[in-house]
Amino acid sequence: MTQPFRIATAGRLGKADPVRFTFDGKSFEGLRGDTLASALLANGVHLVGRSFKYHRPRGMVSAGAEEPNALVGVHRDAARRAPNVRATVQEIHEGLEAVSQNRWPSLSFDVGALNDLASPFFSAGFYYKTFMWPKAAWEKLYEPFIRRAAGLGEAPDRPDPDCYANRFAHCDVLIIGGGAAGLSAALAAADAGARVILADEQPEAGGALRYETGAMIDGMSGWEWAQSVTADLAARSNVQLLTRTTGFGYYAQNMVGLVERVTDHLASPAADQPRERLWQVRAKRVVLATGSIERHMVFPDNDRPGIMLASAARIYLNHYGVAVGRNVAAYTGEDSAWQAAIDLKRAGVGIAAIVDCRTDPQGPHVEEAQRLGIECLTGHAVTGTSGRLRISSITVRPVSGGAERSISCDALITSSGWTPAVHLFSQSRGKLAFDAETQRFLPGQSVQELVSIGACAGTVDLGETVAQALKAGHEAGGASGKPPKLSSNSTERWSGGMLGTGEGAGAESTAKAFVDFQNDVTAKDIRQAVREGMRSIEHVKRFTTTGMATDQGKTSNMHGLAIAAEMLGKTIPEVGLTTFRAPYTPVTFGALVGHGKGRLFEPVRRTPMHDWAEAHGAVFEDVGQWKRAWYFPQAGEGMAAAVARECRTVRQSAGIFDASTLGKIEVVGPDAARFMELMYTNPWQKLGVGRCRYGIMLREDGFIYDDGVVGRLAEDRFHVTTTTGGAPRVLNHMEDYLQTEFPDLKVYLTSTSEQWAVIAVQGPKSRDIIAPLVEGIDLSDEAMPHMSVREGRICGVPTRLFRMSFTGERGFEINVPADYGRGVWAAVWAEGEKQGACAYGTETMHVLRAEKGFIIVGQETDGTVTPHDAGLSWAIGKKKADFVGMRGLMRPDLTAPGRKQLVGLRTRDPKTVLEEGAQIVADPQAPVPVPMLGHVTSSYWSENCGHSIALALVAGGHERMGDTLYVPMPDGVIEVEVASTVFFDEKGVRTDG
Repeated sequence: MTQPFRIATAGRLGKADPVRFTFDGKSFEGLRGDTLASALLANGVHLVGRSFKYHRPRGMVSAGAEEPNALVGVHRDAARRAPNVRATVQEIHEGLEAVSQNRWPSLSFDVGALNDLASPFFSAGFYYKTFMWPKAAWEKLYEPFIRRAAGLGEAPDRPDPDCYANRFAHCDVLIIGGGAAGLSAALAAADAGARVILADEQPEAGGALRYETGAMIDGMSGWEWAQSVTADLAARSNVQLLTRTTGFGYYAQNMVGLVERVTDHLASPAADQPRERLWQVRAKRVVLATGSIERHMVFPDNDRPGIMLASAARIYLNHYGVAVGRNVAAYTGEDSAWQAAIDLKRAGVGIAAIVDCRTDPQGPHVEEAQRLGIECLTGHAVTGTSGRLRISSITVRPVSGGAERSISCDALITSSGWTPAVHLFSQSRGKLAFDAETQRFLPGQSVQELVSIGACAGTVDLGETVAQALKAGHEAGGASGKPPKLSSNSTERWSGGMLGTGEGAGAESTAKAFVDFQNDVTAKDIRQAVREGMRSIEHVKRFTTTGMATDQGKTSNMHGLAIAAEMLGKTIPEVGLTTFRAPYTPVTFGALVGHGKGRLFEPVRRTPMHDWAEAHGAVFEDVGQWKRAWYFPQAGEGMAAAVARECRTVRQSAGIFDASTLGKIEVVGPDAARFMELMYTNPWQKLGVGRCRYGIMLREDGFIYDDGVVGRLAEDRFHVTTTTGGAPRVLNHMEDYLQTEFPDLKVYLTSTSEQWAVIAVQGPKSRDIIAPLVEGIDLSDEAMPHMSVREGRICGVPTRLFRMSFTGERGFEINVPADYGRGVWAAVWAEGEKQGACAYGTETMHVLRAEKGFIIVGQETDGTVTPHDAGLSWAIGKKKADFVGMRGLMRPDLTAPGRKQLVGLRTRDPKTVLEEGAQIVADPQAPVPVPMLGHVTSSYWSENCGHSIALALVAGGHERMGDTLYVPMPDGVIEVEVASTVFFDEKGVRTDG
């Protein structure tokens, strides 16, 4: 199998192993180390896709991440189908299957190309005008059509079988970019003793040194030096090299997101290897060495396959050993493209002509091109191209006017200059500055600890780049004194280039001179946007969709800016710059999600007693991330029967409940009581050591945020409990206020939710059950009354024993270190069995607390409930000077009549159980829309009461006691009576046994 455009004497792949792959079902051969793009070009394939709107034939434009055209689907198997993979980045491997996109029935014959003939009707902004009328056509015609047409490629329709990894890392210096600048900075920082992470998106470090043939550093060719330094850095313990790794997002406090492609280049990756790995790196200092991106020339029909960037042609030749054509023309407005033509000529590739729109370019590159016999047409412009599926000729004429001539060619390389890759710098919120002399945006004022070096900072000389990088790395590494030095020089040249359009694509032209290749945005589209009133570049962007493709305008945005500025009669900085947003290049959902899919979609948390509950037949429910025992059915019992039995047993004897999931926070410090006074509505200063209190926490707006029982263990120590779901947010709430509003308070907050296993023993015989097991604590009512806490031992294990109740019965909550939870539970259960106790689950817990009218935050509250609404006004300290939410409670609308308030509901038919969430009305016969008074928050059958019970939020509920209201349901209207929230033991005598 031959590769007709592979040059044996060029490139660095040498005698690499052949690799077989397919593209659109046809077999090809490349070399190990090829990208799909270089391998296809080696086989003479330029046509790889169709453009989005007009379905025009498109080929490779670049050789890197900025590629707008060569997007393909890669298929490993039926489940592994990745769309929109950049062929210029995807490395080939044995058996790779790639397919072209956005065409039917085939790539060479695409019916969608009819859009190109109808392009006068599809000008910029046509969708804004067309899809507005007639109104009725939107739902039946326009929206279905847009949905079918939207997007490129075919999304996979099966679950992703691959795994992904996520890693957090810290370092002294993070360097993004492994070219001459990045490697030099890494060397200097590592020599200074800093911990360094160097990330580069290529399989090998080296950057532009992959193709620059005239670079010399430290007495070696640029590429040899890059390989030597890479090996040196890899051997150091304080350096981590990450190749195939792209820095895609720069966030606050020097947090940078990196995505590493781990196995996409392998034919048979190991089963335990992730496809990609997300790195979240926090660095003391970041060094950006992201280089620059070459721009294409804007001229009529500049999008044909075979037209590409000059730098891409050099990479394909000097790194991969591939000629992009046999008879190549060049069109440029700056110097570096001349070197590309010279390299091709020296490799034996025919050069049809070098066309330079500048009238008198000077330098050794011009002399060398003439010496090699290349026709040099200075002061000329390319005004058109021909060729159906690949370029076959260009049309050239003098810039000053004159006759046109046609030049045959099978490839055209172009360059209009270089745009510094300032994307990450801008994402860091750094300010860009426009350099009028070179017509470039460069990094300006930084707001984070970072420095930009090399081409991304506007430095174009290799010697200056290396010196700048050594200094940056030396300083970032914390070293003092003079930075190290390296000798370096280069024969490569760079000059300013041009922005905007050239001959044949001016304001008077109707030719298709493409600015954004993927979205088919032309120079005339941008001019039309300005004519139709778009003055902001952000509006121009959205009206035309320029820069909105997967490449995010890396090659096109500066041209778009220049054309808009020309039309507006303004300078480029006056027009402004579009926003650089993360990600820098597309990132898969898998990389962002990491392990979080399938059974790992979210962590599953189990209490220390989970295995016991499972062994005893518990049915579990998911409560947040926790697996909690829902109920414990015995033989022949369904849920209703099991819950009814558990409820009876708790009230008649005792029940044992796993409450380990409750949030627990330790509040410690000299100002702990003052802090509690500020965070909760209740008073805490006078709460005695060893006593407990129910506390309510509000948001600033006065609404209930969380609740729980708090025990005072010492003058300076409180044990705070929260709801199961509230643990993290309550701690965050406390920390937020402590750090921002009360920083003068000497208080320390520690989450102890995982530290303590909690066993709740509730019921008349609860004291009898735990008494044989407790040591050092007097359990009598006199010594340990309701709402008190003691420290001692149980089963020989340290315990914090709370006397408290969420059932209205005498109750105790045993807190023991989590490692001992299972053992203590077993001992308590053994004693409980002697007393006829049962294990009960969350459903019984809900019924028992509802019988007593105890609320659950998030069920009886919905973010708009105040303590007064919930019947908890007694929990607000009347003499308190301040607490979070105090001013919120004073707002007139929070004290206005008619607010929804918590009440109890009794159904006229005691056997009818209401549905939670059901709406409540005063008159079910009222005309539609029927005014709603509120809704049912909790509803259960109460075995202990012998009838159904319900809690509800009802407008003006406290004033409606005894009123009859209605609950409309699909099978009829249910009549209810407004009642007290307490259905059982209204006087509360059972807490004392």
